[in-house]
Amino acid sequence: MRRRTLQCPGFPPGSIITALQSQSLLFFRTKAHRYKLRQQDDDDDDEEERDKPKPAEGDAWGRPFHLHKGRGQHILTNPRVLDSIVRRASVRPTDTVLEIGPGSGNLTVRLLEAARRVVSFEIDDRMVDALHSRVSQLGLQDRLTVIMGDALQTEFPPFDLCVANIPYGISSPLIAKLLFELGRPCGFRSATLLLQKEFARRLLASPGDSEFNRLAANVRLVATVELLMDVSKKDFVPCPKVDSSLVRIRPRSDVPAVDLDEWLAFTRTCFSKKNKTLGAIFKQKKKIVELFERSRLEGKACKVLEEEEEEDGVDDDDDDDQLGTRVGEKEAVNALELNVLKEKVVGILKAGGFEDKRPSKLSTKELLHLLQLFNQEGVLFH
Repeated sequence: MRRRTLQCPGFPPGSIITALQSQSLLFFRTKAHRYKLRQQDDDDDDEEERDKPKPAEGDAWGRPFHLHKGRGQHILTNPRVLDSIVRRASVRPTDTVLEIGPGSGNLTVRLLEAARRVVSFEIDDRMVDALHSRVSQLGLQDRLTVIMGDALQTEFPPFDLCVANIPYGISSPLIAKLLFELGRPCGFRSATLLLQKEFARRLLASPGDSEFNRLAANVRLVATVELLMDVSKKDFVPCPKVDSSLVRIRPRSDVPAVDLDEWLAFTRTCFSKKNKTLGAIFKQKKKIVELFERSRLEGKACKVLEEEEEEDGVDDDDDDDQLGTRVGEKEAVNALELNVLKEKVVGILKAGGFEDKRPSKLSTKELLHLLQLFNQEGVLFH
């Protein structure tokens, strides 16, 4: 049987398939080119949008207001991250939640939906107005109490959980207040806090880690710390310079029987130069004089958590056998008494096997044991 060839006017026999293929290829090439151009335009638009300065957060009436970076006002805007914070905080319907720095209320409204009550501390009256209006529109105002003022200077009401995106600048004193100033046992289950990532890593550090310092040592004595998730700086408006981490701090129920003021003063001395040996630290003229003063001034105030540590390169005549005869510029002391105290301290370190050890590598148990050795010999740290 003869095969019949499809004929098409304007094309030689047998060329119809070639023609259709050419037209189809041209069509798809043209369409792909148009799509590529549109995609390039979209990318350019996205790039222009990213380069534009982000608008200030709007208040409840849609009017923009300026956010103060100096106050740590970075508003978390990613709804998935906000939902994750509430979920990971394990908020119960019967809970009263303490929030520090609610801002315009992105996290607050989610906490109100999950908890029985939210108590928020806010220092900016513009934020307070915006928060009240927003919550009122949602019909949740009866669950919210807003305290306008500095959370560090105001007594906290009773609460079950603390959940907050706090200003980075108050991280250390706020944790100190939660763990060391509310009495024992702590009356709350946990604090879920969004912190600067670098600060969170120091908080989570263990003995022997390069980040381990006085902050971590003090917190480990009275609480456990757990990393929940990291949060990108792109999820905030305005965008901060660093990423954040969400951590959960749970107060311990088995805090060792130790005077916390004594402990805090003790770790302040030990971690003043955390990478030096304890022998080198306690031989310094400055440290012996400070210890001499603290041992005689009961109840002397001291900083609870101290992020800044002295530079290891700055020494105070570690090998000076004859200590000076003045305390600062105000009070003269007996050089003989100071030398006796120095010999006693060095003797305690040697007898306990601590002279050549570094504070950054000591566990909580070891630090407690060393403090006990000092106290048994009448050496006090407050």
